[in-house]
Amino acid sequence: MTANNSTGDLHAEGPQLSTVDIVVIAAYFALNVAVGIWSSCRASRSTVSGYFLAGRDMAWWPIGASLFASSEGSGLFVGLAGSGAAGGLAVAGFEWNATYVLLALAWVFVPIYMSSEIVTLPEYIQKRFGGQRIRMYLSVLSLLMSVFTKISIDLYAGALFVHICLGWNFYLSTTLTLVITALYTIAGGLATVIYTDALQTVIMLVGAVILAIKAFDQIGGYGQLEAVYAQAIPSRTIPNTTCHLPRADAMHMFRDPYTGDLPWTGMTFGLTIMATWYWCTDQVIVQRSLSARNLNHAKAGSVLASYLKMLPMGLMIMPGMISRALYPGRATRGSRGEGGGSARDAVGCVVPSECLRACGADVGCSNIAYPKLVMELMPVGLRGLMIAVMMAALMSSLTSIFNSSSTLFTMDIWRRLRPLAGERELLLVGRLVIVVLIGVSVAWIPVLQGSNSGQLFIYMQSVTSSLAPPLTAIFILGIFWRRANEQGAFWGLMAGLALGALRLVLEFLYPVPPCGELDERPAILRNIHYLHFAIVLFALTVIVVAAISLLTPPPQSAQVENLTWWTLARDLALGVKPGDPQASRRHRFWARVCGVNAILLMCVNIFFYAYFA
Repeated sequence: MTANNSTGDLHAEGPQLSTVDIVVIAAYFALNVAVGIWSSCRASRSTVSGYFLAGRDMAWWPIGASLFASSEGSGLFVGLAGSGAAGGLAVAGFEWNATYVLLALAWVFVPIYMSSEIVTLPEYIQKRFGGQRIRMYLSVLSLLMSVFTKISIDLYAGALFVHICLGWNFYLSTTLTLVITALYTIAGGLATVIYTDALQTVIMLVGAVILAIKAFDQIGGYGQLEAVYAQAIPSRTIPNTTCHLPRADAMHMFRDPYTGDLPWTGMTFGLTIMATWYWCTDQVIVQRSLSARNLNHAKAGSVLASYLKMLPMGLMIMPGMISRALYPGRATRGSRGEGGGSARDAVGCVVPSECLRACGADVGCSNIAYPKLVMELMPVGLRGLMIAVMMAALMSSLTSIFNSSSTLFTMDIWRRLRPLAGERELLLVGRLVIVVLIGVSVAWIPVLQGSNSGQLFIYMQSVTSSLAPPLTAIFILGIFWRRANEQGAFWGLMAGLALGALRLVLEFLYPVPPCGELDERPAILRNIHYLHFAIVLFALTVIVVAAISLLTPPPQSAQVENLTWWTLARDLALGVKPGDPQASRRHRFWARVCGVNAILLMCVNIFFYAYFA
């Protein structure tokens, strides 16, 4: 059975959208377009800095909201809830770990980036190490990762949600969303993206809070979560296996380093390496901080985003667990109405035939946990709001990726091919790149629709662990070690790429065996968790970079001054404007406010980690 037919069955059995729901969705789109038009009129779109970096004049609150919204795409809404349904709370570590890395972005990385006056991250690498080959490699790799992981995963999740909830044609719903998203991204540039992201954040949080309250009320409150989740067993199981049973450590954040699905060692060290790449060296995220009017606004934006990243535990992951508890194998509405009462598995299914019927993927249906909750629990009107929330999540992440990808191609690849290109040509190319990305994304939909990934979020992290650690190593060494040079950085990247690509290819050739089958995958997959592999890959890259850098001439002074942490001017590092005593006092005051909030944020984060550890 195809994914189209399966999800169509699920839609037909559940509640339908009312006229009020459709009006709410239409009102959301109208408001979104209005904000897009307003912000595009305010934005300076005729210059490269205005289009790609919002004129470097953004305030802290839209930056923080955009950082959060850009990371919380539909892939994360669906993926986090799905991973919560499949394995419990530990996946929240992916969100809570961002707290520390976001603070590192604002206090360590952004001062370096601002002092180097860059537009793209590969541009910084070129200034730091010299030469063109590393910059081109980073640009091409970033574009490929954007198309085949970020865009594709968000598209798959968003299309799955819209198809289940609305019953629209899979391709039509995705294409319309892409076109609307691209229009205001093309029209207004980064300023439009950031302001619409701020709107999406408000809508996402309101809708997610309402659904979370409804979900907890359905099971009798938070105190019942552990008990009801432990009983979330599907009606049909595979004999002589335990894969249908919820994990015994579902309520624990820290899990066994050898047998845990998310070992605490990997979640502490390997995840930090991957998160540093995403939050501190990836164009999609860093571009928001580079648009800040000064360093204090960048810091405050990171603090706000960090506070918001504490919320997905209660708004996405726990509702995903509740969805499994409510719909592991219950009679559908259709069968009850006919008097049959036959149990049909949904979120917690393990038998391939049941999973194919429920969601079109024979390895599991945890990804339908969130849309299933929306359609079953939300009343008229609010159901439309939640669909608008998912559309908001999808559009927020796509606008961010489209804008950042066009920036990378225009500034790092096109200018390399045509060094004399004027601003008019660069802006035109930047807009055309978005159109091309849309075409590639739509063409990729059939591949995604036939994908049998069990947990969308874990799949995304697994791919990232094979490609991101070498990039993290290069940026960290470039910023903190003045002796690192171009030869060391390049060959470190190549060594990391070779090993990472090997594991990535093996993962596609040898997928995780279904429940009940013997695991005969190669040892590099079977015995090394992907989070532990990230540590190995990072260490290998550091060793190669250090060895070759020490065996070759040191970098020139121009490649170090104001481009490494130890050579950065003190005023720039503190966010103080030199030469203006009044401005300096004001900047120091707000710098202290940001610092106090950062310390408070870390205390809150540590408390939650300790509580759920």
